[in-house]
Amino acid sequence: MILSGDPPRSRVLTVLLVVIILALALTPFLFPGAKALNVAAKICVFAALVASYDLLLGYTGSVSFAHTMFYGIGSYAIAIALYGMGPNWAAVATGIVVGLPLAALLALAIGLFSLRVAAIFFAMITLAVASAFQVLASQLSWLTGGEDGRSFQLPELLRPGTVLISKSLFGFEINGRILTFYLVFAISALMILALLRVVNSPFGRVLQAIRENRFRAEALGFRTVFHLTYANCLAALVAAGAGILNALWLRYAGPDTSLSFSIMLDILLMVVIGGMGTIYGAIIGATIFILAQNYLQALMGVASKAASEAGLPLLPGLLHPDRWLLWLGLLFIASVYFFPTGVVGRLRSGGGDKGAGAPH
Repeated sequence: MILSGDPPRSRVLTVLLVVIILALALTPFLFPGAKALNVAAKICVFAALVASYDLLLGYTGSVSFAHTMFYGIGSYAIAIALYGMGPNWAAVATGIVVGLPLAALLALAIGLFSLRVAAIFFAMITLAVASAFQVLASQLSWLTGGEDGRSFQLPELLRPGTVLISKSLFGFEINGRILTFYLVFAISALMILALLRVVNSPFGRVLQAIRENRFRAEALGFRTVFHLTYANCLAALVAAGAGILNALWLRYAGPDTSLSFSIMLDILLMVVIGGMGTIYGAIIGATIFILAQNYLQALMGVASKAASEAGLPLLPGLLHPDRWLLWLGLLFIASVYFFPTGVVGRLRSGGGDKGAGAPH
């Protein structure tokens, strides 16, 4: 029931998802250190963000470049509220109450005015709106902090200095930072499960019908503009929610962390790696990409040193840590070549299950 009647349908995929979820849930205890916790929190946030984008790209076939704008709206809403009202729960509530409806209203406006036209024009319109919003956020320095962004403090319960369970009691300490991580983990999981419910509902089936043949869906009596706009609003709400979680974790919101076009490119890469048209692919894609982004360079440094000590020619230079972006690109190209339907699509089709490879 919790998976909305859509289990992974592959033993390998099931094991992989269980390992990822357990590793994320136990990160504060299994992987001590700030970096591991930051990486785990980023995976949680981007898994929800990528899943929301896949609702558009994978289930409706709509290419939107405004997703980082909704993500940024959530980030800036909570940051401005906590900066202006102080570190209290009323400010957190204000940021949520302002950020989520604002993202939904902008998504509604964009959908009503642009989803009636061809897909390429929708993509161009969303790109223009996102670019304009990024410039606006940078220019309104009195509100957003401009290029410097807004730093803020969290309510006392979520601060690293707040000790909830002392180390002497169970052998490990639970503080406000760890509580914030589990808040990010739990809300991200709830948003992903909500999206899983959406795509497996009759509404989700209509979205897939529109993706396959919009004219046929209209001929059957479905209001395609309404369904596409509604999906755009739902995706925007989840993206704004992910932005709120990201800002709470970083205690900062700025153009580079919330509105940068590079974030949009990362989202697209994660969708392709995990597989379009599958919510589970968002978890796989976000995990693979963010782990590679944070640890590939260090692993290449170890490999380069080992190759140098072994006296192997060429390999130390090829595996030099400065070439990590090259290898990340090669890994992406290889994943697209060997897994054209994404990792999840490949695992499902390889499992031999009935209907494997179908988008779910």
